Amino acid sequence: MTDTYPTAPPSEDPRAKLLAVRAEVGKAVVGQESAVMGLVIGLISRGHVLLEGVPGTAKTLLVRSLAAALAIDTKRVQFTPDLMPGDITGSLVYDPNSGDFSFRAGPVFTNLLLADEINRTPPKTQAALLEAMEERQVSVDGQPRPLPAPFLVAATQNPVEYEGTYPLPEAQLDRFLLKIELGLPPREDEVAVLARHAAGFDPRDLAAAGLRAVAGPADLLAAAEAVRRVSVAPEVGAYIVDIARATRQSPSLSLGVSPRGATALLATSRGWAWLNGRGFVTPDDVKALAHATLAHRLRLRPEAELDGVSVAAVLSSAVASVPVPR
Repeated sequence: MTDTYPTAPPSEDPRAKLLAVRAEVGKAVVGQESAVMGLVIGLISRGHVLLEGVPGTAKTLLVRSLAAALAIDTKRVQFTPDLMPGDITGSLVYDPNSGDFSFRAGPVFTNLLLADEINRTPPKTQAALLEAMEERQVSVDGQPRPLPAPFLVAATQNPVEYEGTYPLPEAQLDRFLLKIELGLPPREDEVAVLARHAAGFDPRDLAAAGLRAVAGPADLLAAAEAVRRVSVAPEVGAYIVDIARATRQSPSLSLGVSPRGATALLATSRGWAWLNGRGFVTPDDVKALAHATLAHRLRLRPEAELDGVSVAAVLSSAVASVPVPR
């Protein structure tokens, strides 16, 4: 995502409130503006966000801080190797008094689900989120049960090279609207982190850090409706399709961007345009969100990996090869 971020307008409209969320999160998390804006885009674009980084890069703190800045229901699931699908979705429980089975809702029935270290649980449990993420419902005993709105899965994961991880399958990755990598902070940010801790900052007590709710469910739903009204010129739509098709033709990739990936780029570009105060999408919006939206949907060929080729480089080459509409 771009290093230039929109600023909040003076009025108290939904956009102003959502941009104010960034300032609130900044009371607990130093830097990581791209991740904050990615989470906001996920919320207003009806998508889900995957945060990847080595341990200790504030992935969980970032999502907890976002939840504190939003007056929405939030639940957290710590993904472990022994976690079962019913632990997430809920299950039927026998009531000996009535002799009937009743449904006990799992933590997925919330507005913001923090799926912490999602790649530390086996694929069977990871797959329990597929229906919830795509259909926004959970089926138990053949009966669909709708999830509340808004609904966002904010998942964190360690890089797949780390011990005890299970790589997310392509079908699961494809359901994440955005994947944002949280790298190690620059020196000045790390100095600021230590200064905060030296001054008494406790990451387990966000209220003491001064975080407060500055937006709520009504603002998120109003923003999502406004984002859907952002116009996309036919030329810009064709530009997105051509980028997707360019990845499919790359000799370095065994898996390019699917049509779902193209629609995801359309959605994130709309959200970014709206946050910037525009009612239309530009090619620059598409470029700004291309890597965060598309990179995790691509797979390198083994020979390309051996040659040291990166997904980011291949995607940059594909985007550069497509003429920009004027």
